[in-house]
Amino acid sequence: MTMFAAALAAFILLHVGLSATPLRAAAIRAIGEWPYRGLFSAASAIVLAWMIFSFGAARGAPENQIIWDPPSWGRHATALLVLLAFLLAVPGLIAPGPTMVGMERGMAAPEPARGMTRITRHPFLWGVALWGAGHLLANGETTSLMLFGGLLAMVLLGTRSIDRKAAARDPEGWARFKAVTSNVPFAAILQGRNRFVLGEVVVPLLVALAVFAATLWFHRVFFGVAPFDFGA
Repeated sequence: MTMFAAALAAFILLHVGLSATPLRAAAIRAIGEWPYRGLFSAASAIVLAWMIFSFGAARGAPENQIIWDPPSWGRHATALLVLLAFLLAVPGLIAPGPTMVGMERGMAAPEPARGMTRITRHPFLWGVALWGAGHLLANGETTSLMLFGGLLAMVLLGTRSIDRKAAARDPEGWARFKAVTSNVPFAAILQGRNRFVLGEVVVPLLVALAVFAATLWFHRVFFGVAPFDFGA
């Protein structure tokens, strides 16, 4: 349990305490932009692996107490939220928008918001947020509340941090991009500042559905829990 808590704290501190603070700018000045990105990505992968493996071990620890009893409808709500999460996150990874690392030049494009960025500036992060929220509905023990609640809070705060950094790097490009996008999903579309273009996302959405179906099918194999009775 202690190891998992340390891994989770390290993951959050890495992404909030370093990436979202002036320490990031200081590190870039010291070693350069791309060396920083490479080291940050490597550190993120190592800490993520540490967190995943320690989470599995911590679930069997005696300290992992049941905090609340998930409702009977929790798994069905989780399936819906996780489906929505995949529909945002997977296309967000397949066709990253201008707020993703290394894609900042997209803000200078004639139409800076395309695909899922018409819905939200941060489709991947909002996907993670919905994934975390969904799993909170179906898991009430200490470790799950720590993991899913911590990640949910981190990514929602992360969207604001990314926006601030993008505005500081390219104020003019950011102003153009912000005018036609929103952080909250669908807000810009509902406000008439953008529109949903299915043709731009149909293939990524089909991929997302396939990944979601595979995850449901193999969930028991990889995580020890079957969301439903698939594969029993």
